[in-house]
Amino acid sequence: MRGSPFRSDPALTRQLIERLGRVHARQRLGLEQDYEARVFGQGRNFFHLENWYSVHGLIRLLLRASLLHGRGRRNARRIRVRHNRVAIPHLPPVCAGLRLLHISDLHLDMAEDMPAVLSETVRELDYDLCVLTGDFRARTHGPCEAALHGLERLRTHLASPVYAILGNHDSIRMVPGIEALDIHLLLNESVRFARGDDGIYLVGVDDPHYYRADNLEKAVGGVPDEAVTILLAHSPELYRQASCLGFDLMLCGHTHGGQICLPGGRPILCNARAPRALCRGAWRYNGMQGYTSAGSGACIVDVRLNCPPEVTLHTLMPAQVGSSALEG
Repeated sequence: MRGSPFRSDPALTRQLIERLGRVHARQRLGLEQDYEARVFGQGRNFFHLENWYSVHGLIRLLLRASLLHGRGRRNARRIRVRHNRVAIPHLPPVCAGLRLLHISDLHLDMAEDMPAVLSETVRELDYDLCVLTGDFRARTHGPCEAALHGLERLRTHLASPVYAILGNHDSIRMVPGIEALDIHLLLNESVRFARGDDGIYLVGVDDPHYYRADNLEKAVGGVPDEAVTILLAHSPELYRQASCLGFDLMLCGHTHGGQICLPGGRPILCNARAPRALCRGAWRYNGMQGYTSAGSGACIVDVRLNCPPEVTLHTLMPAQVGSSALEG
């Protein structure tokens, strides 16, 4: 095909085509090449603040002038552990009490100390599986090595199994490096997490916000209708489609909860085409439960104001025992 974007690294291209399929690999690689050339993307929001790097220095300057920069940097390193109980009516009895550690928007190369800060937060936590809902890299283009190195450092403190998806800051070229760390990427795919003779299904999609590479139809293929299903999507923007497909729970991130918020936690900007009620914490939509992580990292500026970083422990319970509740 004329204009193929992956002649520069044929070996990686073949590897990605074998892993993802020809259409998915070509789509993602081609869009990445185009986005890196144009800086502005063509996601569901045409303008992407995270790509307008000339504004980053201005934001830092304004924060320093207001004497908030130092406090914001300290806040960004005070990662909270949140607890969320999720009541699922048809949860298999053997899955009652199943705990998922949810980490999102890690941006591990934003600051040199962040992998260590996050590792210290999670290393003593007790859970059955871990899910990472994307954005391992700080920038939306450029080198991936620093982010992968930070993820390698974090991985030594995460109990297996670990499942992950890609976010809008992540390059498809990171896939081999991530999976080499014994992290199971779900790229429009599903996996059954077995417990005893039963289990639940995790369904993961590629980034729906910036690259629009999500494919729910492909992702749910082979998942039984009666199964408990949890969707991993980087952004809450798929909430309508997910609810129509009958997912029990949707776990996402992307918004950072606003990252820099007004007093009381009111976000100035959420950067997602979704109701603000769905852009942070636990929520419901048409019977589907969801949770949007405020993220463990920071992007654009290494600052948090009125919006603490977090990791979340989700506990699955039968509907008659627990009710959806947030603690911590």
